Amino acid sequence: MATKSKTQIIPIGPYHPLQEEPEFFKLHVEGEKVVKLEIELGYNHRGIEKLAEGLTYDQIPFLVERICGICSSSHPFASVNAMEDIADVDVPLRAKYIRTFIGELERIHSHLLWLGLAGHFLGYNTVWMWAWKQREPVLDLFELITGNRNHYAMFKPGGVRRDVADEDIPTAMRLLESLEKPVMMFTKIALQDPVLQARLKNVGVLTKEDCVELGALGPTSRASGVPWDVRHDHPYAAYGMVDWDVIVTQNGDVFDKAVVRLLETFESVKICVQCLEKLREVKDGIDAELKEIPPGEGVGHHEAPRGEVFHYARSDGTNRPIRYKVRAPSFMNVPTNHRAVVGYTVSDATITLAAIDPCYCCTERMLVVDANSGKQVMGWKDLLRLSQEKTHRLMEKYNSRMDRIWT
Repeated sequence: MATKSKTQIIPIGPYHPLQEEPEFFKLHVEGEKVVKLEIELGYNHRGIEKLAEGLTYDQIPFLVERICGICSSSHPFASVNAMEDIADVDVPLRAKYIRTFIGELERIHSHLLWLGLAGHFLGYNTVWMWAWKQREPVLDLFELITGNRNHYAMFKPGGVRRDVADEDIPTAMRLLESLEKPVMMFTKIALQDPVLQARLKNVGVLTKEDCVELGALGPTSRASGVPWDVRHDHPYAAYGMVDWDVIVTQNGDVFDKAVVRLLETFESVKICVQCLEKLREVKDGIDAELKEIPPGEGVGHHEAPRGEVFHYARSDGTNRPIRYKVRAPSFMNVPTNHRAVVGYTVSDATITLAAIDPCYCCTERMLVVDANSGKQVMGWKDLLRLSQEKTHRLMEKYNSRMDRIWT
């Protein structure tokens, strides 16, 4: 007589109140302990890379800006860096400071958004409301500088699309200075609150060795003692011209991931203030007026709030790329949950999944494989053919139904 397995499966997703985007996690549990994790992504594939190949280089930043709402300057940042790599062009100094300012302002708003959601996931809704309240001045500052609270449309090949007016700098300075006190309050809450410490310390631990082996990025790796940061390791824009520190902790648990983000917020404020001060002095224009992209290949990266975002473009000398590739940090960070979730309880699993600040729109991938062999069985043309055949069947069904109605 077969014995009944003690292992049960608890599904999370693809639609779940805790996860803000569609993804599917299968928790294999024995009692309350997670013994295995299966991850299924690809529920919101939008074909960004293929769409980019049909757009001009000037249009692509507007497209990739919409890969992720929270990282809506990170992807254009990496995108224009890739284009400028092909053209071997250097942008004006003033444009570099503006780009850096926008990138760090986005890091502040992203980390505050994550902090609020973390409080909400833990049932600590006061933290959620306070964090999002302090995020509002950041969005107001975005609106002042760019005209938008999201999707800022600031980046273009060769520079930026809009300048920062001198009369707006004092207002921006005041808004940035007003952030320091509430962020310090959040940091003290995280470091001193016994409830948060009991809930987050020694939970979802990702070791330094795991990070190196799996290629974890951003706060996910820096919380485990891996000091990887593209802004420091391969400086671009104005990152090599301002004073700031890479925040690194050692424990690799959910608590340290929160601490890294909070302390990084102070560094981002510091960078933003320095960039604004430099804008009072540097007056060399905001656009290199890049007219064309020569044949060649280029790569661009940016340290997004979640880690390095990477863009690749290949040019044949026309005004459109013949190949465009995007790799976002969540694509590297999501698999780390295989190590960070297993061995902990179900209640710990949910906050561990959220601790990497995942963006599933950024990780869009579509590949049809054989479940047994793991080999690819369909390519782009096959998927396109299946889509067209299904559309044809639906149209025939619709026309047949309409014929019956009218006759």
